[in-house]
Amino acid sequence: MDVRTRILEAAADLLAHSAEADFSTRAVCEAAGVGAPALYRQFGDKEGLLAAVVDRGFEKYLAGKRAAEPSGDPVCDLRDGWDNHVAFALGNPNYYRLMYSGLSTPPGAAAEAHSLLLAVLERCAAAGRLKLPPPLAAQMVMAANAGVALSLITRPELYPDPGFSVRVRESVLSGVLAEAPEEPGDLAATATTLAARLPEAAGDLTAAEVTLLREWLARLSIHSGH
Repeated sequence: MDVRTRILEAAADLLAHSAEADFSTRAVCEAAGVGAPALYRQFGDKEGLLAAVVDRGFEKYLAGKRAAEPSGDPVCDLRDGWDNHVAFALGNPNYYRLMYSGLSTPPGAAAEAHSLLLAVLERCAAAGRLKLPPPLAAQMVMAANAGVALSLITRPELYPDPGFSVRVRESVLSGVLAEAPEEPGDLAATATTLAARLPEAAGDLTAAEVTLLREWLARLSIHSGH
């Protein structure tokens, strides 16, 4: 086992058993059987080590999401994604606390989790089920999803209702999802759907025209959705 892996495994073990979701670099070095210079050569500083440990801890979670085959219902996939996110937080509270509240520079896992959510929302938009631009909807859903997860793992005594996560999930989704396409048309949803389908529907439009059309559609989807 190389030095980097030994340090990561030692840090991960200490983190998993820490009551404060933290560890000292001295304890990591002792557990890994290395000196402090070796740790700093590999990770730069403690913040870099923490970010690497969180990325490593989230790898299994993200690998499953990457490999998951999209269903025919992107809204169902969106709900499943929310529930899986909360379940991971409850099962790995120390990793989660660091990922979403303990590091000044978010690790790469946080950016990838956001990108995977955005991809699902883009599918919702293409299916005519989104009434906000996917990037804005992703910000809203991720902020709420992370907020619920952090609340449940940091103050569980304040959130005893087992249905709390689902209640918040449905409240947030009602603000970003449009009615099914067979329902009467909604201008915001229509604008968002067209924006999502532009790559395949642009035809002979120039790049500048596509950019301008995207801007107009984004304005329609935001202001018409209020």
